Amino acid sequence: MAGKLIVFEGTDGSGKSTQFQRCCQALQAQGRTFRTIRYPRYEAESSALVRMYLGGAFGSHPDDVNAYAASTFFAVDRYAGYKQEWGGYYQAGGLMVMDRYTTSNAVHQAAKLPQQQREAFFHWLFDLEYSRMGLPRPDQVIWLDMPTHLAVANLRRREATTHTQADIHEVDTAYLSACAQAAAQAAQLYGWQRIPCVDQEGRLRSVEEIHQDIMQYI
Repeated sequence: MAGKLIVFEGTDGSGKSTQFQRCCQALQAQGRTFRTIRYPRYEAESSALVRMYLGGAFGSHPDDVNAYAASTFFAVDRYAGYKQEWGGYYQAGGLMVMDRYTTSNAVHQAAKLPQQQREAFFHWLFDLEYSRMGLPRPDQVIWLDMPTHLAVANLRRREATTHTQADIHEVDTAYLSACAQAAAQAAQLYGWQRIPCVDQEGRLRSVEEIHQDIMQYI
């Protein structure tokens, strides 16, 4: 009997990794048995094309590699991760908590397309990975809805603090805005659980407030 798959999604700078960690800590405190994985698996050989793409080897702008081609880079790494790391555990009934998954291509690659073409891309993407490649569909997608200007501020602050270099996605503010729009479209079409990161006045909510919202749905 297959297990359950929970996915955390959000644009770069949305606080997704922080909330993923907080959720895992809460599940551990509850005594839940589960496994985690973060995609892309940058340390794995299967992510070589992903690393080349994000590092600018195929062009310095996200649009230099079209949505369909770029999606296959990430799909190969997910398939390898499933076969190597977590597929057997999941198929035996295990709970998986994921930091990004197939749904990330719906956010980051559909952004390259006009709005009217995105739904067809979503259908192609999910058919490719879930139907053709045999990856399991997520049971729940937690989408952190962060306004782009705040996400960009978080990214620049992180770069300054960690002295890391942004990839071609993270440096392009217009692209990040398009990602937010694509995520909203996918969330509406596929029933992702939207978690607002700002209050009704547009003020950033605390990490704890957002975490409590998430745990209501897990």
